[in-house]
Amino acid sequence: MRVPAAILFDFDGVLADSERLHCETMAEVMDGDGPALDWDYYRENLMGLDDRGAFARLLERAGLEASAEEIRRRVARKAERFARQAAAGRVPALPGAPEFVRACAAARPLGLCSGALRSDIEPVLASLGLAGCFAVLVTADDVETSKPDPASYRLGVARLAAAFPEAGIAAESCVAIEDTADGIASARGAGLAVLGVATHLAADDLLAAGASAAVESLEGLGPGFLAGLLS
Repeated sequence: MRVPAAILFDFDGVLADSERLHCETMAEVMDGDGPALDWDYYRENLMGLDDRGAFARLLERAGLEASAEEIRRRVARKAERFARQAAAGRVPALPGAPEFVRACAAARPLGLCSGALRSDIEPVLASLGLAGCFAVLVTADDVETSKPDPASYRLGVARLAAAFPEAGIAAESCVAIEDTADGIASARGAGLAVLGVATHLAADDLLAAGASAAVESLEGLGPGFLAGLLS
């Protein structure tokens, strides 16, 4: 079995238990504009999108103009709220995630590809003791179009290949770890195999979305588990 040349992680729902805080702070910023934003709507319609895509959808749902300036304004307000709550310790790690990341980092180069803002991610990685584990971070700040577009994973693979020229890093030699259908579509569109983590979606739904395998959590896993995912 082939061992991945590099491993690329999603953030929300894979490493950090942060989706409900994203929903809460997004609802605060909508501030009564349009129908109420509850967890069920967020999980079914917004999870996996970056903040730009989510607010565009919410503004359209509210019958408001989803102009670029209005989206930027709401994204900035939400980022401030999220950062404040994250600093207060409201974004814990998901079970087994820190241990799995550290084990993988000891074996292979790691990248992080997320639709979240860098300002959402870096403080949480620091608080979890994982900031030094990732050689490359690709966030919503780095791409014009986030997941399900494959741009973030293409950029992540390219940056890892440039940083580790002797490692033989190419899309077909890498594995992504994702928890949403949009994330799986992004990674698969870039040519990566995907391990799905059933944080918010059932394992069968992750497999139907294109994951090569799915697990309930990362707890107890090591990097060798990923070897069987590459054809």
